[in-house]
Amino acid sequence: METIAVTIPKELIHIFKIREKDLSNAVRESLAVELYREGKISMGKAAEIAKLSRWEMFELLGRKEIPLQYYPEDFKQDIETLEKMRK
Repeated sequence: METIAVTIPKELIHIFKIREKDLSNAVRESLAVELYREGKISMGKAAEIAKLSRWEMFELLGRKEIPLQYYPEDFKQDIETLEKMRK
């Protein structure tokens, strides 16, 4: 994934209540959660942005009480996948 550098206020360290070396991860995770919550990106993309596994992203969303986006199309695809696995 191509990246860009962004200048952010150092006071975010105090807002996030983290060490300076963890600021980049905290900002990435917050951005990923918000974009997912707004429906702008998928769970997989959110995990990629946050540099987390899908399961870690799932847990992070749960801690933040962000509901999963699961649509009828997702359900249909899951059923098809399960049927293929049964064969």
